[in-house]
Amino acid sequence: MAYNYSETLNAALESLHREKRYRSFATLERLADNPPHAIYTNGENSKEITVWCSNDYLGMSLHPDVKAAFERKALLSGVGAGGTRNIAGTSKAIVKLEAELADLHQKPAALVFGSGYVSNDASLSTLARMFPDCVIISDAKNHASMIEGIRRSGAEKYIFEHNNTYHLEEILKKIAPDRPKIIAFESVYSMDGDIGKIAEICDFADKYNALTYLDEVHAVGLYGPRGAGIAERDGVMHRVDIIEGTLGKAFGCYGGYIAASKEIVDVVRSFASGFIFTTALPPALCAAAAASVKHLKASGAERAAMHANANRLKYELQTAGLPVMPSPSHIVPVLIGNAEKCRMATDILLEKHDIYIQPINYPTVDRGTERLRITVTPFHSAQHISDLVKALCATWRELGLQLEPKLNLSPPILRAVQ
Repeated sequence: MAYNYSETLNAALESLHREKRYRSFATLERLADNPPHAIYTNGENSKEITVWCSNDYLGMSLHPDVKAAFERKALLSGVGAGGTRNIAGTSKAIVKLEAELADLHQKPAALVFGSGYVSNDASLSTLARMFPDCVIISDAKNHASMIEGIRRSGAEKYIFEHNNTYHLEEILKKIAPDRPKIIAFESVYSMDGDIGKIAEICDFADKYNALTYLDEVHAVGLYGPRGAGIAERDGVMHRVDIIEGTLGKAFGCYGGYIAASKEIVDVVRSFASGFIFTTALPPALCAAAAASVKHLKASGAERAAMHANANRLKYELQTAGLPVMPSPSHIVPVLIGNAEKCRMATDILLEKHDIYIQPINYPTVDRGTERLRITVTPFHSAQHISDLVKALCATWRELGLQLEPKLNLSPPILRAVQ
């Protein structure tokens, strides 16, 4: 009997439906002249909604300087790159962008990739292969792109308990001193909003002669005097060997990058297939990203407004009795703990309250920790926040979820977290 390909594929999809993990996409058109609003279209029907889960944290995709830089370069060079950097040549815009990023992180060099996922995958898989008998020690909650890069490297790996530096040292003690080692971890973990122990990990890296690879994807643009991330904020950026970041979140554009020594960057540039065989970012996009990075180096206004809104939102959610998970960062996770109700909550919010928040279910988070992951921008007003809290409370009551109002909370700190 011939193999039934459709049967296998449909069975896999059916399992996602049974477990309430099937992913559906909402059709949205963001309104550049009215953030944080968008037009939601469902079949023949459309309506204006408020977006509460964008990673364009500072709204830089809408900034006049960023849009103008994109337009100027697109008119000059077109909308595509024409091929890989080896075949089509390297645009002046991407060279300028890499210089801006190297300066941002105070590193000798930087390298831009087609996405943040590719930058992690390509860099980790390449670097580990360059060092004979290399060992990678990875935080248990590292992003899927880091996990994939580590897997593809073929290197021996150990996983330390999330943010547990005692466990990290236990692992390091067991590895022969002369073996090359890479410790891979993040600064802001995007689902829980907690922050990596960068200084402590660097201490152990020094002690056991390991390289440090830090993913700052959810921190670049948002923390530190120039927006270089948590490592800059904490004064330890110079101690991190490889910093990885994205252009697609706080910088409001698209792409990923690493910043490191000239040797590390040149090796990744020369050996990483994910870089070599991928079409380069379009010059217009690079020009826009460079304008965004340059602006946020000099301006803290956007960061201050976003952090003030995050603090206000956490305070109002807690006061209303909604189960906000502890988060020292700008990420605001609200626990539901049930995949089906998590999906139902997002549907109710969208259909009845004109609010868009995507559910976060397994495997992105562990089963039993399903949640709404809320993000704020400088464009969310006090009224937006009040409307969101009221809508969440109504949704909680409709789903039979518990509210436990908290009294006598300290008022929010309405300033930037730096």
